Amino acid sequence: MSDTSEVSRLIEVTKEHKGLLITASMFSTLSSLLQIVPFISIYKIVEELLLHAGHPASVDRNVLVHWGIIAFAALIGGLISLYIGGMCSHIAAFNILYRLRVRLAEHVAKVPMGYHTKTATGELKKIIEVSVEKIEKFIAHQLPDVVTAIIMPLIMLGYLFWLDYRLVLILLLPISIGFWLQTRLFRSEQGRQAYRDFQYAIEEMNATGVEYVRGMPAVKVFGITADSFLTFKQAVTRYRDISLEITDLCKTSYGLFFVIISSLSTFILPVGILLSSGNLGQQSFAITFILFLIITPSLSAPLLKLLLLGSGMREIVEGQKRIDAVFAEPVVREPKFPKVPVTYEVAFRKVTFAYDHKESEAYKPVLEQIDFVAKAGEVTALVGPSGGGKSTIANLLLRFWDVQEGEITIGGIPIQEMGTESLMNTVSFVFQDVHLFYDTIEENIRMGNTTASFEDVVAAAQVACCHEFIEKLDAGYQTRIGEGGTYLSGGEAQRIAIARALLKNAPILVLDEATAFADAENEYNIQQGLSQLIKGKTVLIIAHRLTTIRAAEQIIVIQEGQIAERGTHDQLRALDGIYEHMWQAHISAASWKLGGAAR
Repeated sequence: MSDTSEVSRLIEVTKEHKGLLITASMFSTLSSLLQIVPFISIYKIVEELLLHAGHPASVDRNVLVHWGIIAFAALIGGLISLYIGGMCSHIAAFNILYRLRVRLAEHVAKVPMGYHTKTATGELKKIIEVSVEKIEKFIAHQLPDVVTAIIMPLIMLGYLFWLDYRLVLILLLPISIGFWLQTRLFRSEQGRQAYRDFQYAIEEMNATGVEYVRGMPAVKVFGITADSFLTFKQAVTRYRDISLEITDLCKTSYGLFFVIISSLSTFILPVGILLSSGNLGQQSFAITFILFLIITPSLSAPLLKLLLLGSGMREIVEGQKRIDAVFAEPVVREPKFPKVPVTYEVAFRKVTFAYDHKESEAYKPVLEQIDFVAKAGEVTALVGPSGGGKSTIANLLLRFWDVQEGEITIGGIPIQEMGTESLMNTVSFVFQDVHLFYDTIEENIRMGNTTASFEDVVAAAQVACCHEFIEKLDAGYQTRIGEGGTYLSGGEAQRIAIARALLKNAPILVLDEATAFADAENEYNIQQGLSQLIKGKTVLIIAHRLTTIRAAEQIIVIQEGQIAERGTHDQLRALDGIYEHMWQAHISAASWKLGGAAR
């Protein structure tokens, strides 16, 4: 993609607030024009003084006051115009950023879960926060600055060219050399690749940094330092190396550019003196030369600003590419006319699924030919060794991924034909890994049903056996969870999630180790509550504690991605197969004691 098209893509992002940005550009242009006026005023004042240098008393004070007032008025007008332009560009920027972040959040919520498993949290966080924030810098600051940095030098050079084209031609030589040095660097493949590597290094460092902080309990227990956490250390080292590489790449061209542009007066001074020596009688040239010496240093600031804008633009463009890459991720396909099931029988028909595409060399099915029916009003339990594919089955029902072969239906309707909204309204779920949001306990439970009353929230909490510990908190149901609030134990968080699912009261309930963190008493209470909840519902439960699913109408044993056994508890025990061995192991584990306790 060329530089022009890359910048065009950035401008395309701003089109929804084009009017504000045009207004901002107009006032920035006006500000640039008004900033030239004080230099012209100085020129006129110096001209008046030099014309009467031999007779100071004959200087027209009205002329000096007149141009002084004009200079002051232009200065105030320039500041006001700059303020109005800045306000317009910032209002546009913040509105664009808001919409862009909302669109990104909505999009990543619609893409398949496979995208989230292959994309690190820190990388996605960096895109949504840092890359989007840099677009704000482009809209709010760089667009107006570009106008100022381009228009002001052009106007100043045009005015100077009108006064004396020879000196301007001398000025254009170092300016051209300086910009050629920068363009040569930024347009080179080496420069482009260096900035791409820099972005990847930042994303990798963010991702590993998040992992390091989230794993702080293990870090402390095992005495891991930031230096010994190799993944994080390597990411930081890579970031350091690429930063040094970019510095080494830019130092010569940047140094030369800075010296050349900061020393423009050095180039015209000898030429001006040479021209003055051949025009000793021309007082007007002396005045013009003085004006050149006054204005030329002022050219350096906007030209150096263009350098900073150019180097910053590469980073912004790379960030925009990553934002576009997120939007390019295909979302889960939605039916044009979503169907709503009348009955809630769940059926897996010869389902085969792999996390890798069939074309991939790593393709290996996680599930093969899974075929079963979970009847409405009954409990279907999935058990088996860890890693067998039980949680994957539950995730496929929620359409976190689409299957490669076979189909999953609810009430005879393939879930792809139901639509995400209809599917989510049909299924309640409690994951093994609970996620609670940084909000009040009430709002975390109410996520299951946003229209529920407070009394309904409390009732769900009571069934999930979390009402009692909530009431003991200082703010009760208004206690905030997480940063700046209260941190709950694993069992407490699990019960909040169960209350959320209870409040939703969907016809299909999926429980993935829902009682994993509950103690014996609470597990019994939760089971009692769930027994009331599941009446008339289709229940799919994944459990390792086999005692919790003894009464299930159907138990399916999953081993290595296939159905190994199925039946009731008694039927499976009678087979003396995998389930019976699991049962005996479970009973043995329940009666296990420390060696010292037996003495």
